[in-house]
Amino acid sequence: MANEQIRLKAEPRTEQGSVAVGRLRRAGSIPAAVNRIGGDTTLVKLNTHAFVIMLRHHASEQMLVSLDLDGQEIPALMREVQYDVMTGHPIHADFGEISLTKKVRVSILIKLHGEADGVRNAGGILEQTLRQIDVECLPADLIETIDVDVSALKLGESLNVGGLKLDARYTVLTNPTVPVATVVAPAAEEEVAPAEGEAAGAAAAEPEVIAKGKGEEAAEEGAAADDKKGAEKKAGDKKAGDKK
Repeated sequence: MANEQIRLKAEPRTEQGSVAVGRLRRAGSIPAAVNRIGGDTTLVKLNTHAFVIMLRHHASEQMLVSLDLDGQEIPALMREVQYDVMTGHPIHADFGEISLTKKVRVSILIKLHGEADGVRNAGGILEQTLRQIDVECLPADLIETIDVDVSALKLGESLNVGGLKLDARYTVLTNPTVPVATVVAPAAEEEVAPAEGEAAGAAAAEPEVIAKGKGEEAAEEGAAADDKKGAEKKAGDKKAGDKK
């Protein structure tokens, strides 16, 4: 997807510090900074509504922007947007002035398309392990995303950075051996073994029951022996009485 140049109205900003910048945001502006080619930094403010609309219509935040500052057109790349952690609203933006005749380094988002052969015919799972690549190109050739067709990818196969199709306008800076996407086999279901503690508890419980049984058996044998002695004593006493 081409990254068209966008015109954005900017005004000089004198407000600095959390209190002044807070008032600026409540008034409907976003504070921003432009890092100039010569090394200086120009503080500006942007219309919040226009800025948010611009973000919504583009996949990448690294956009080529023409800042209209007091009638001067400043070509710049938007380098970073800061967001409020609670509301998710943009609260600050950083731009870098560029020369339209010199190459710039940017990151391009990778978007996968199609159903991989290994998913369709072998039940595999497509895993995307890289979301963007770094490239060098002229500002006029900037693109927001690179579309990658993975429909031919078979089970166990990977697509590396070196396999991406980019023309000679782009110098890829990311290592070509880095995998972008892989079709992997689904994880095999394993039988859940009892926990070590549970197994040990079960093993310990069994001897305890056996030991308890032996104790009860010994007690029963002792009681039987006592009963036998008692019976013999009674029989002996009865015989002695008969003789008398």
